[in-house]
Parts: sequence; structure tokens; C-alpha cells
Amino acid sequence: MLKYITRRILAMIPVVIGITFIVFMIMKMAPGDPARMILGDNATPEAVEALREEMGLNDNYLVQYGRYMINLCKGDMGTSYKNNRPVVDEVMTRVPATFKLAFVSAIVSILIAIPLGVLAAVKQGTLFDNASMVVSLIGISMPAFWLALMLMLKFSLQLKWFPVQGANDGWRSYVLPAIAIGFMNMAAIARTTRSSMLETIRQDYIRTARSKGISEQEVISHHAFRNALIPTVTIVGVQLGGLLGGAVLTETVFAWPGLGRLMVEAVNARDVPTVLGCIVILSIGFSIVNLVVDLLYGLIDPRVRTMYH
Repeated sequence: MLKYITRRILAMIPVVIGITFIVFMIMKMAPGDPARMILGDNATPEAVEALREEMGLNDNYLVQYGRYMINLCKGDMGTSYKNNRPVVDEVMTRVPATFKLAFVSAIVSILIAIPLGVLAAVKQGTLFDNASMVVSLIGISMPAFWLALMLMLKFSLQLKWFPVQGANDGWRSYVLPAIAIGFMNMAAIARTTRSSMLETIRQDYIRTARSKGISEQEVISHHAFRNALIPTVTIVGVQLGGLLGGAVLTETVFAWPGLGRLMVEAVNARDVPTVLGCIVILSIGFSIVNLVVDLLYGLIDPRVRTMYH
């Protein structure tokens, strides 16, 4: 088990390198000059050129990227072009807000989606099944930022039940962002759970369990549900990883002080070190989530557990 975990952690290294390289090159090829943005439109060409030389922006792109990765290995994510603060400080102050929102959104979506998917499979072809799948289809199709705006309009501006933006009102601040982000994920998890349950309850061992006189509730909860969990756990892991970086627009709508909003602001300001700092943290978080999902497979299915030894 320890060897497997170590191997997976080491596999994060090429992932981080690949992602940061792609983002670095995209940011470098984007229009705009960071030195000009820092000094303003009234700066002289000489001043802009001097700042570019000081920041190393005149070097080859590969040289700049190599220098960034060497500093990253030392724990230095660089200095923000926008506010001249260490990027590691900027990023770390935003990490708790993003991770808390992702966790709450995941809990909301899981608590609703899994029972919904199981019941839809058990009641296949009924009105409940059809209605739940329609809701799931709407959730998958609906943009999260549009739902966020509608929730804000109704529950913040009209009813004034929840704050419009920010994270300063305790649990009330989490309600609307968590629903906006979690609804889309709930739909995907519910559909996957239903499909997995339908495939499982048609297996021979389920018919055998029923023929032994075991109650339908016990057949579903103890036999079918556990064996149908692996696809569900997979999609939950993917969705949770996506929550870490996929809440960019939602965080912007609700002015949430997280990594998503910071990344949008950094992209607009061509603040390459800050964008890369956010990407590094999010990619590591996504890799850790995938590692936890793989370990959960072993807890659910003993056959998978033997692969770790």
C-alpha cells in the first residue's frame, strides 16, 4: 500500500510539469505586455524595456519556464506582477475558501444524488424515475454561472435570505454558491448511480439473494448498492476534482475569495506567476482526490484491495 501511494505521489510530478508548461506558454503567447500593465499606459518605452529586462521577460520562453520551475522546487512561486506580493502568500490565503466551498458542494450533491439515483433505478420506468432523470438532464445542461445569477436574483436580492456575495456571513454564505456548483455535479452523480444500479440489480447473484427470501431493502442496501458503488465513487472523485477548479465563474459571480476568482483576476492582469501558482495548487489537489478515490476502491471491493499488495 505504501509503495502504491508513493508511486502515485511521484506521478504528480510530470502532471504538474505538463500542466504548468501548457499554461505558461498560453499566457506568454496571449496579447499584452505585463511590464506595460504594471507601469501603466503613460510609461515611457525606455522604462518598460528596463522593467522587462529586470523581470527577465526578454529571455527565451523555455529559459523563463525553467527558471520558474527551479524556483518552484525551492518553494518559491514568484512575485505577483499585479501587487508585488509573493504568490505563495496570495494563493495560500485563498486555498481554504475554495476547498471549503468545494467540500460543502460535494456533500450537498452526494447526499441528494446517490439516494436519487438508487431510487430511480429501483423504480425504473415510473414517474419518479422519469422526473429524476429530467432534473438530472437539466442539471447537466444548465451553466453553473447562470444558475448562480438566478439564485442570487431570487434569494439574495428579492427575498434577502442569503448574502449577495463574499464569505463573511458564516454558513449562510455557503448556501447559494454550494447549490449553484453542486446542482450540476448532483445531476452527473445521480445518472451514473442509476446506470450502475440498473446493471447490478440484473446480475445473477441479486436474483439468487431474492430467491433466498431476503427482503428487497436488504438486497438493495447490502448486495446491490455496494457493488454498484465503484462507478459512483469514480464520478464523485472526478466531480470533486472539478469543483476545485471548475468554480471559477461561480466564485466570480458571488465574489467568493477563492482560487477561482484570484485566477480570473490574474489572467485579466496577465499576472503569469499568480496564474501558475493557482494551477499548481489545483492540479495537486486534483491528483490527491484521484489518489483517495483509488484507495476507496480497495475499501469497497476486496478484489481491488489485493492489487495494492
